[in-house]
Amino acid sequence: MPKYVFVTGGVVSGLGKGITAASLGTLLKARGHSVTIMKMDPYVNVDAGTISPLQHGEVFITDDGAETDLDIGHYERFIDKSLSGANNITTGQVYGEVIAKERRGEFLGSTVQVIPHVTNEIKERIKKVASESGADVVIVEVGGTVGDIEGLPFLEAIRQFKADVGPNNTMYVHVTLIPHLPSSGELKTKPTQHSVAELRSIGIQPDVIVCRSSFPISADMKAKIGLFCNVDEDAVIQNLDCNSIYEVPVMLEKEGLGRIAEERLRLDPCEPDLKEWQDISYKIAHPQKKCQIAIVGKYVSLHDAYKSVIEALYHGGLAHDASIDILWLDSDDLKEISDLAVNELFSGVDGVLVPGGFGGRGIEGKLKAIRWARESRVPFLGICLGLQCAVIETARNVMGLLDANSTEFDPDTLNPVVDLMPEQKAIHDKGGTMRKGLYECALKKDSLVWKAYRKDSVWERHRHRFEINPRYVQKLSESGLIPVGVWPTRGLVEIMEHKDHPWFVGTQFHPEFLSRPNRPHPIFKDFIGAALEFSEKPC
Repeated sequence: MPKYVFVTGGVVSGLGKGITAASLGTLLKARGHSVTIMKMDPYVNVDAGTISPLQHGEVFITDDGAETDLDIGHYERFIDKSLSGANNITTGQVYGEVIAKERRGEFLGSTVQVIPHVTNEIKERIKKVASESGADVVIVEVGGTVGDIEGLPFLEAIRQFKADVGPNNTMYVHVTLIPHLPSSGELKTKPTQHSVAELRSIGIQPDVIVCRSSFPISADMKAKIGLFCNVDEDAVIQNLDCNSIYEVPVMLEKEGLGRIAEERLRLDPCEPDLKEWQDISYKIAHPQKKCQIAIVGKYVSLHDAYKSVIEALYHGGLAHDASIDILWLDSDDLKEISDLAVNELFSGVDGVLVPGGFGGRGIEGKLKAIRWARESRVPFLGICLGLQCAVIETARNVMGLLDANSTEFDPDTLNPVVDLMPEQKAIHDKGGTMRKGLYECALKKDSLVWKAYRKDSVWERHRHRFEINPRYVQKLSESGLIPVGVWPTRGLVEIMEHKDHPWFVGTQFHPEFLSRPNRPHPIFKDFIGAALEFSEKPC
């Protein structure tokens, strides 16, 4: 029988429940136990796909094309395993299925209620993931904080799990905040006590309390928390602020979290092999080189909107023993500034990255940044919208098609170098209708990307509606922007490179989703390599 770990949070949001869940997965995997991780989001949206990045951060795409919460990305990166849409449950999905069952008459005339019908649906989805994954341990993160009305059905469902599968097969981990009061110099435990009391009031007694803090928690304070919250003193785990999320597994192992989980779940004890993560932590703390990468995006006010891009850059840095300094530039701010101001803004930059996005806001600023990178021969990486903008920039400034545009931004343009995919033209619903998930890409021999992958064919994750217009591909090639990766099934252009540029690559897919700290994505690895080489050039 699989074991289940449920991770909840209290006091405030943003404490790092996802990193805690992912780190525990890492510790159990390091002991030889197979692991899968799930996220339960209490919002009524069916998925994250229609939520603004400025509200909820990035939409993380899985192999099967599911539009999921960004925490799914953390899970994949930490346990180095591809997950699916089933690993992200939302209120919208649960209620949608319950209502569909009621319409089909599956409840045999019963009055449909939160308990047992909604909670049963939640539990069935958790058990299905457990069954299909074959994992020894299923870690389930409950989104939001204890006390949120939206999360009550999920909390009730995980409360019932203990009775359903037995106390030796369940473990509850509660993540809380230990605030520091600068005026008195004291750490305060009362918020944690209240949070645990709220959790216990709905029938869940935590087995472990993970305490986020900026300062070390004394043994006396751990004993106090354990006493008032009815947990063993050694099950009060401190999770201190650190320089990188990739230091957390090693830190939590030192606190005993992996051992406690094995004991609580009656797993066969195994000595963990964390050498890989110790090496990563060492590299993070002792970089040998550094470079600066400018991210030119339209959602830069919330860095989580580009979470996987950020992490993939750091992974590329790890491959070269380098630290990455990110210069955040709002593309909307570049729209009206002069070429001289652009030069000044980008001075010192070793690479330019234009990430994905939707809509016409900030596009002209992205085009300015791309032109600067192309003309200055600075390494450039364009992802999804970034590739499409690179095509528009080349069409305007190299081919001389001054009105060239995407029909997303100008439906009436006379030169639609980027256009809506034919299969998208009859689609009107926004949710879940894009070209999403894993698709094949055939690579041109001796291209920059072929040298990165060392493969003739790769599979990458996509999320888009628009494509490079095939009518312009030949003219773009003659102007130096050549296709070096195509979808073999239909000939869709997936990757383009500027042949006369040291390193200029645009991808229609999202390589960031497949990058791992221990296995940096080849494109990000080579992009950072090119940036480091550029940084060493004499001024």
